[in-house]
Amino acid sequence: MKVILTQDVKKLGKKGEIKEVSDGYARNYLIPQGFAQEATVSRLKETQDQKQRQERLKTKEEHQARLLKEKLDGKIVSVKAKTGAGDKLFGAVTSREICEVLQKEFGVSVDKKKIELGETIKHLGKYPVHIKIYPGIHADLEVSVEPG
Repeated sequence: MKVILTQDVKKLGKKGEIKEVSDGYARNYLIPQGFAQEATVSRLKETQDQKQRQERLKTKEEHQARLLKEKLDGKIVSVKAKTGAGDKLFGAVTSREICEVLQKEFGVSVDKKKIELGETIKHLGKYPVHIKIYPGIHADLEVSVEPG
């Protein structure tokens, strides 16, 4: 019997996959537990349409990520911070502050969790920053910390 999995099933497959299983396994376990549905013609077409929609969405997100990378890659972002003696900052420059500057200068919203600082920024100077935009797409920019 062919079934469409509605949830991930260990040792069988992932959600949305179409699998051939024995009739007893499908009727007595998978379908009553809500792990699968019987693969009828209409359900197969619906599953195929859903996969196509997800593919289009993924392609669109990847295209937008590439555009964002082109916009940010190699740029220098200036952050103002209060300083004390010896060019040492009061506190540190955080990824949240970098997000705010990116929003103001480029009109780009980036999740602060996706910004990787190589080291804690506690002094004036220039620091490399790595931003994970999308799986496999990264942007590298430079943060210039200036007295403010």
